[in-house]
Amino acid sequence: MSRTEAALARVVSVFGTARPHHAYLFSNRRANRMKVLVHDGIGVWLAARRPNCGKFVWPRNVGTIASLTQSQFDALVLGLPWQRLGDGGVITVV
Repeated sequence: MSRTEAALARVVSVFGTARPHHAYLFSNRRANRMKVLVHDGIGVWLAARRPNCGKFVWPRNVGTIASLTQSQFDALVLGLPWQRLGDGGVITVV
């Protein structure tokens, strides 16, 4: 089974199906690697990302399901503090 098929199987086991025009994010335990499974309406594809230093910021409750806006997703993939995005996709320091 390929990595794409394994990720898709995980999505199907949790959500029942992979919905078109949705992305599903996976992280390793150290949060220094991320995989994104995307259903683009035609098929699925898998991408991986690793920051040069540091790690990705994930929700505190492991195993939670979170919905992100496009701005939050963009910030997360770049390694920015996505949970601090304010109105208009601007990162604000709290």
